[in-house]
Amino acid sequence: MAIASTAGAGSRPAADTSVEEMVDLIGFRSPRGAAGTAGRVGRNLGRRVAQTIRIYRADGSRVLMSRALQAGARRLGTFGSRLEIREADVLAAAPAGAARPAAHVAPPGAPLVVNWVMAPPSGGSGGHTTIFRLIEFLESRGHTCRVYLYDRYLGDMGVHAAKIRQFFPNVVAEIGDATAEMASCDAMFATSWPTAYVTRNSPAPGKRYYLVQDYEPFFYPVGSESGLAENTYRFGFHAITVGPWLAEKLSDEFGMTCDHVEFGCDTRRYRLKNHGSRSGVVFYARPSTPRRAFELGVLALQLFSTRHPEIKIHLFGEELHKLPFPFTSHGVLSPDDLNELYNQCAAGLTISMTNISLIPLELLAAGCIPVVNDAQHNRRVLDNPHVRYAPASPQGLAEALSCVVRQPDLPARARSASGSVQAASWAQAGETVERVLRRERGR
Repeated sequence: MAIASTAGAGSRPAADTSVEEMVDLIGFRSPRGAAGTAGRVGRNLGRRVAQTIRIYRADGSRVLMSRALQAGARRLGTFGSRLEIREADVLAAAPAGAARPAAHVAPPGAPLVVNWVMAPPSGGSGGHTTIFRLIEFLESRGHTCRVYLYDRYLGDMGVHAAKIRQFFPNVVAEIGDATAEMASCDAMFATSWPTAYVTRNSPAPGKRYYLVQDYEPFFYPVGSESGLAENTYRFGFHAITVGPWLAEKLSDEFGMTCDHVEFGCDTRRYRLKNHGSRSGVVFYARPSTPRRAFELGVLALQLFSTRHPEIKIHLFGEELHKLPFPFTSHGVLSPDDLNELYNQCAAGLTISMTNISLIPLELLAAGCIPVVNDAQHNRRVLDNPHVRYAPASPQGLAEALSCVVRQPDLPARARSASGSVQAASWAQAGETVERVLRRERGR
């Protein structure tokens, strides 16, 4: 495989590249015949290949190839190829205060036209689920939505479109490439920091918005990516954040104009089915997502398992094979299968080092008590008396889990927890977005 032919900025992988070749390119296998590497290969090969398989299963070949090309570029010293965005899109960003395309203004009372710029969806992506819930709501109100996909290595648009139609069958939006010409609209939404650059650069008329679901500079060590992500909050977009914590942070630190939607819960999918006894702990385990603090959760569960060897531990999010306690790994589950798992368990461990995930509300809806790390960004969003907050330490989280599973009358607590989130509808979030767009039309 000729690395030099695929590692340059903006290039795309060959369609026939095999997982075997990607394993070699990423560096998960030592060069053949290299002296003195046999011991290192023996120690690391199994772990590296397992990591490759996890990435492939969780996010597909697009993400795996992206990592492969980044690693190849690092070997060759290629500039910039570690970034999740094309360098040309960063360099094209207009300076602050530059003139913008005039807003496309529909007649008062006419349906809105909304463009959504997003990364291609990957398996089990809660962020994409939220975006498509909002799109589906707006479409149900008679508005027109378009989806434009952006990624440094976008790949086959047909494959991405088929995945969207499969997982979000009620969405009728046209699907296009954000690097091509985008049509004029009333509102154009960036949905992540790389898409904010493309949204800023597009000449298409339309007021710019930013759907912010998390504080993305925290996704990286302090460096180029964190700085480029932070810059997008200075683009002058109107932010609609998921939860009030982000709205307050972006307003206070960057002077952004912000509205926020409240977290919703799909209570048709996540609901109380088990009215009897419960046992077990479930943990959202994603080693590839650092902000979900996988290692911290494993240490907490190791302590918990020592205290409660009789209680089964269930993991989902990624396929896992070896940990220092007995467990069942479920990998990526459908919402219906997740609801079945939640209904088995008494407690759910969910750690969020940035904005809260969707999981605590879904656990509550199924009658499973969430154990969450105690932090302002979590408490500000998830104000529910049934959530068990604990210090973000192995000992604190393990003790909180122990307290939950030892509670008397778990069935009654499960019923009460489920009832506490029945009003948390995603329709309310959709109504808020529609109200903001109508309010801002013509401003």
